[in-house]
Amino acid sequence: MIKKPFMIAAALALAVAGLFLAFSSTTASAVTNPKQALAERLWKMSGHGDKTSMPFNDWNDAGSIPTTCAKCHSTPGFLDFLGADGSQGGVVDKAAAIGTTVECLACHVDKTSGVLRRNSSVQFPSGVVIDGLGPEGLCMECHQGRASKVTIDTKIASSGVPNVDTSSTKLSFSNIHYYAAAATQMGTLVQSGYEYAGLEYDARFAHIAGYNACNTCHNPHSLQVNIKGCNTCHEGIKDPKDIRFVGSQVDYDGDGNITEGMYYEIQHIMDKLYATIQRYARTVLAKPIGYDGATNPYWFFDTNGNGVIDGTENASTNAYNQFSVRLLKAAYNYQVATKDPNNFAHNGKYVIELCYDSIADLNAKLAAPTDLSAMRREDEGHFNGASMPYRDWDTSADHLVPSGCARCHSATGLAKFIATGTNTENEPIANGMLCTTCHTAPPALRSLPVVPFTAAGTTANLGDASNLCMACHQGRESKASVDATIAANPNGTFSFKNVHYFAAGATFLGAEVKVGYEFAGKTYVNRQSFANHGGRFNTCVQCHMSSKVVEEEHNWTMRTHNVAEPLKENCVPCHGNDISQTFKGADPEKFDFEQIRPGNIPDYNANGNVTESLKAEIQGLEDALYAQIQTYTLAVQGSRALYDGNTYPYWFKDLNNNGILDASEATSANGSKFYAAGLRATFNFQLSKKEPHGFIHNARYVAQLLVDSIGSLGGNVAKYTWR
Repeated sequence: MIKKPFMIAAALALAVAGLFLAFSSTTASAVTNPKQALAERLWKMSGHGDKTSMPFNDWNDAGSIPTTCAKCHSTPGFLDFLGADGSQGGVVDKAAAIGTTVECLACHVDKTSGVLRRNSSVQFPSGVVIDGLGPEGLCMECHQGRASKVTIDTKIASSGVPNVDTSSTKLSFSNIHYYAAAATQMGTLVQSGYEYAGLEYDARFAHIAGYNACNTCHNPHSLQVNIKGCNTCHEGIKDPKDIRFVGSQVDYDGDGNITEGMYYEIQHIMDKLYATIQRYARTVLAKPIGYDGATNPYWFFDTNGNGVIDGTENASTNAYNQFSVRLLKAAYNYQVATKDPNNFAHNGKYVIELCYDSIADLNAKLAAPTDLSAMRREDEGHFNGASMPYRDWDTSADHLVPSGCARCHSATGLAKFIATGTNTENEPIANGMLCTTCHTAPPALRSLPVVPFTAAGTTANLGDASNLCMACHQGRESKASVDATIAANPNGTFSFKNVHYFAAGATFLGAEVKVGYEFAGKTYVNRQSFANHGGRFNTCVQCHMSSKVVEEEHNWTMRTHNVAEPLKENCVPCHGNDISQTFKGADPEKFDFEQIRPGNIPDYNANGNVTESLKAEIQGLEDALYAQIQTYTLAVQGSRALYDGNTYPYWFKDLNNNGILDASEATSANGSKFYAAGLRATFNFQLSKKEPHGFIHNARYVAQLLVDSIGSLGGNVAKYTWR
């Protein structure tokens, strides 16, 4: 007999929250406390109290619930797992009796006091243990699924199938199970989805304080979502499916709509994944496939090739048993997305990444791949939980961001830095910024009147919320720290000093903060002598977060929290006819920031081309400095120093002297050291490389640093007459 999946009431679909505070009339004595009476009424209407539902009746004919199912499908089984019945905890020792649901004693130590059992650590199917949990730990024991990436990898390894596109009966489908909301919420921390090698994934989805646990979003008895609580930030929302966070303003599904709720973004991507799965099975394996989410084992041969599972095609004898490795991964991820129908609220971005990557992997073998060009896998950097700035500490033993990194790489560190002027504590790993990173309570912003450029020992003030931006976008080394290192051992050799990434505040302010290595006897520009934009667009906020400017009003209204790119409409009135632009007039759709070149810009790189973009000018100087660094290090140190901006520690010795960084040379053990002159020059080279928009923020300052670095290593700088 084919088993139907556990079609729990809609309330249970929302039930990451609901394993506790349930009072059963079948197990509790007469309820006299009004709160207990209310709890019982709500519980009876929930999926956890539904005595007639399949999750609590599927074993009636057998007479007992097996140990593999008893933990989540009976009260005695759950107590057995917790060890609350006197048995060993963490395992179900014996089959459970039928006839119970998730009753009060499953989560409470007695029937009347309401005191909850404790379960602060939960082990997920991947083997990962999440510690430090509150009441939600009880919920997570059942709403975690029964499979993971580890499950799939183990199955693939044991199958012995030699090729990822070879179908085999040894590759059976793995079902994550139902309503694995906790697994979705934890994301890459527990790897419930199949995560592809070499890619990063979102971690635990976090709301603001007070809305981070199962029981804070769901009523613990009825399991219903607290919509009124959602409206605290998501004003006017009546259906959670319509929620879209201000940090999710990219077009994930590629349909051009960035106002629809995350639910719809995910549904559209799932539709594309399903279509891609079917196309792959049909054209690559020549074994058409279809899905029936209501019938185990869910995937069946589409025997008539019409694209749907109809007639008798969902019979167990027609179960799809010819998966390839590539198809198995994608089919598993589709099921992960399907069986947590409220994934859009629990961790929508993680699900988007799983589906997107599954499509991309299938595309590698398709003659007619699914078009991903308009789709987005990730958010803008501040909200991109699937990027290294937020994922670099996932494997740490304590799951904490070190205090030295917490200011900028956690959601909570900036607030503490503003309050105390330093970060002395490790902070929880983050999944991108939260509202409370920059706001005390939206729309109220945190206040930072003066920004300390810590490494440089200088300060700055842009007079608006840009000070919050510069608290992080300032670099972690400077001229001062380089000089201090050299002074400690003037004739020694030194490991490379990395300015860190996106130090836009440092380049924008130039000589005002002295982060770049400014050479003695030279004069460098600051913010005032850089364009100044005629009194407009002089701060981070004004360029990156302003609405379209009304000429008469200079309206700086915040338009978005995705700050990756300024509005092109604000740039074309002045830059629409830049010399290097390939268009005429002020058409925002054709505008390209990388082609900006105001008419008064000199020939920075002295190549005779005064029509190339500012970006090209700076790249030309970077190339010239890189060549000079190689010449200098070969002559002074005996081997060239070669650069790889994607591999720490960035500079490596050219062991075979071929001028190319070979894979065997790009190792930390082969990192190049420098004398004082090389340290200064490589520091400026990295500043330019790791601030990829320095050509916009302050091209002249960056150019001065690069040219003076060339000269400091003995290069001929006479041709740079603009200096």
